[in-house]
Amino acid sequence: MPASDDLIASLRDAVRLAPENISLRVHLGEILLQQGGPGEAEKEFRAALSQSPSHTGAKLGLAGSFCRQGKNSAALAILEGWLTQSDAPAGAFLWAARAHLENGAPAEAGDCYRKALALDPSLADADWEARLKAKGGSASGAEAGETAGRETVRVGGEETSGLPFVPGVVENPALDFSHVGGMEKLKEEIHLKIIHPIQHPEIYRAYGKKIGGGILMYGPPGCGKTHLARATAGQVKACFISVGIHDVLNMYLGQSERNLHDIFETARSNTPCVLFFDEVDALAASRTDMRQSAGRQIINQFLSELDGIGAGNEGVLVLAATNAPWHLDSAFRRPGRFDRILFVPPPDAAARIAIFRIVLQGKPLEDIDYEKLAKVSEGFSGADIKAVAEEAVEGKLREAIKAGKPSPLTTKDLVAAAKSARPSAKEWFSTARNYALYSNQGGIYDDILAYLKK
Repeated sequence: MPASDDLIASLRDAVRLAPENISLRVHLGEILLQQGGPGEAEKEFRAALSQSPSHTGAKLGLAGSFCRQGKNSAALAILEGWLTQSDAPAGAFLWAARAHLENGAPAEAGDCYRKALALDPSLADADWEARLKAKGGSASGAEAGETAGRETVRVGGEETSGLPFVPGVVENPALDFSHVGGMEKLKEEIHLKIIHPIQHPEIYRAYGKKIGGGILMYGPPGCGKTHLARATAGQVKACFISVGIHDVLNMYLGQSERNLHDIFETARSNTPCVLFFDEVDALAASRTDMRQSAGRQIINQFLSELDGIGAGNEGVLVLAATNAPWHLDSAFRRPGRFDRILFVPPPDAAARIAIFRIVLQGKPLEDIDYEKLAKVSEGFSGADIKAVAEEAVEGKLREAIKAGKPSPLTTKDLVAAAKSARPSAKEWFSTARNYALYSNQGGIYDDILAYLKK
């Protein structure tokens, strides 16, 4: 079986095991699109969008699959409203350029192409530029200089035009724990495992305790796992590297393992460093559930990197987040790897008050009763609370446009928005409860039961 087929089969297995993992499904769609299966890719992107209608990668992927099938008007229908926004990604302009060109609008195609390259020069494509010019369009600034510096990368015996793999982007986050509402128990655990060792290395070394290690955070989506990881790095002024499945998985045999090794090497050369794996179950699924060997090799490599085989992990602090810890291979929970497993529940009343204060900061307010807001938002995640604030703001904007003048947000506005919303974590708890009741070897999910009983 070719390496690409092996990867696709592994990804299909992973999606079957974790159908709620949107990032994993989108990655499968991207691979299918690259391999010339736009129809199959379209199905995956549509499934992802049915779960998360605003997911950027899924929207881009669906537009791309439409373009590859000649459905250019449908692609533009997805993209055109998006392109008026200030935060539109470069890929959206690139697909719009291709769709416009196929629809016989070279001038619009050239304009979109130039905007794509202004955001990301690495998207330059000499062959496509030649087609654009042949049809009367102009790539302008992209013709001179913007394709310079690109190199041919030889991977798995084949040449691919593009930039070489970059092993993670090293950040220095400006936020810290003051930007995280509530989560006091989690902050305390992170202080013990991560922050105190960095601030007091001599005490930990006196007891033979290494500075480093791993923490796995699990819980319903939208409860602040990623935000907390980034704030942890900012709290100790450490470097931060966020790793997604697209940073690791590669269709060529052995390249995924090399990518993973490069990411750990980047962290080791930038200590102290917080290395954060989001949706870690996509890279560390249980090997017993896998039909293909490619996924198992990635897991073996991941375990070796966590153990620091061949290179020490002193000063490398590994955080990982998952919505589905029951799909994680049990080897990752061994002491020395992810030996602290922390449940991240929806915020309690005090935390909801803190989150409301944070998300409403800088907005015009009038006599906000935060206690009342906490009461009507029982069971809401941090992401739900942010959505409530945005919904209330949109309502005030509509009022301001009609009245011709703005007015401040009130408690009534926010309560109305909260009552029209539903806690997104309910569905997650219905699944988690079954695992906590019937697959709770060693009491791994006792925290879920404790939360449900309250």
